[in-house]
Amino acid sequence: MFEQDSIDPSGTGVFAPFAHSRAGGGVRTLERDRTVVVPLRPGTAPAPEVVPPVVAEPELLPVLPALAPLLPGGGLRPGTAVSVTGDTGLLLALGAGAFTEKTGDTAWAAAVGLPELGLSAAAGYGYDLRRLLLADHPGPHWPDVVAALAGAVGLILLRPTGPVAPALAARLTAVLRRTRCALLVAGPWPGATQRLSIRTGRWFGLGDGHGQLAGRQVEAVAEGRGTATRPRTAHLWLPDATGTARPLAPAAEPTLTRPALEAV
Repeated sequence: MFEQDSIDPSGTGVFAPFAHSRAGGGVRTLERDRTVVVPLRPGTAPAPEVVPPVVAEPELLPVLPALAPLLPGGGLRPGTAVSVTGDTGLLLALGAGAFTEKTGDTAWAAAVGLPELGLSAAAGYGYDLRRLLLADHPGPHWPDVVAALAGAVGLILLRPTGPVAPALAARLTAVLRRTRCALLVAGPWPGATQRLSIRTGRWFGLGDGHGQLAGRQVEAVAEGRGTATRPRTAHLWLPDATGTARPLAPAAEPTLTRPALEAV
């Protein structure tokens, strides 16, 4: 039915209603009328004046404040792909900023190939579950699903079913640029602008075989391309006791430990 190497970026087929539901925003250019008076010699004509177009910088998609130090500009760039390896919690937290007050109630996101995604955890990080589309088992047709959904939502969380060929990643990245959709990939992605992972992590709340998890402290690291080649690190709760992500201040904030027992 669908071929992985032949993506239809126009959004036709079963996902066509989604592909055309999101209004695309073009880049505006400024043009001014000019009257040029040049003394001419017989048989000559003035060379046309070339005015370069004014290209607007795309507005960044916000992320939670605890994760902003990991990304250039403190947000996700529309039309690009970010790779998150080894930690679904980091992937989930990174996309939660799409549902902040800055985006209002118009933001939509989709999760593709992530059947184990915890909706309670997503809600804790700040997702509006009424505006989260789920495609748990796309199978080998996941590239077509991503290409169609890119025209309907501003953010896609994806786990491919296997290794992604560079040519396929390039075609999907072209779709992302056209639709201004950001892609967060669980695993490696050829040409990803950023690669995020958890370097160290420690859970708190469990005792000797009993207790309840109360939070996790992690050191997250991000590596990128071009101007973002210098690794960035952040220490944060992921999640904290309330289920969200927040910065960790080791000098001012004690870690979660079991209270000492007292005789009564």
